[in-house]
Amino acid sequence: MADWIIDVVSWTLLLAGGAAGVIGGIGLLRFPDFYTRLHAAGVTETLCALAILLGLALQSGLNLATVKLIIILLFLLFTAPTATHALARAAMVDGVEPEVAEDDSEPTPGEPSSNT
Repeated sequence: MADWIIDVVSWTLLLAGGAAGVIGGIGLLRFPDFYTRLHAAGVTETLCALAILLGLALQSGLNLATVKLIIILLFLLFTAPTATHALARAAMVDGVEPEVAEDDSEPTPGEPSSNT
């Protein structure tokens, strides 16, 4: 009975990690500027690694492979946010400006306001 539960949890984590990777890839294509794309990549990388490596660790059981997967996971959890921060900082220093959405709350001159 316990093996069945471990398999269900493991496959759920593996599928969730894969789905997060696909959604993050779509975000990389759809987001408008460097900073939002960087955010999508950083969050996706961390979430995918967490879910997929935990799912693989559950599948492998308690052995040396599980210890290696946990070490890889810890390494990724420390380095991925650091790398994302370094990229964002380098872009800021280089002068990359984020896209700012126009504020649609105020009417442009000559247009009637919708508050009437």
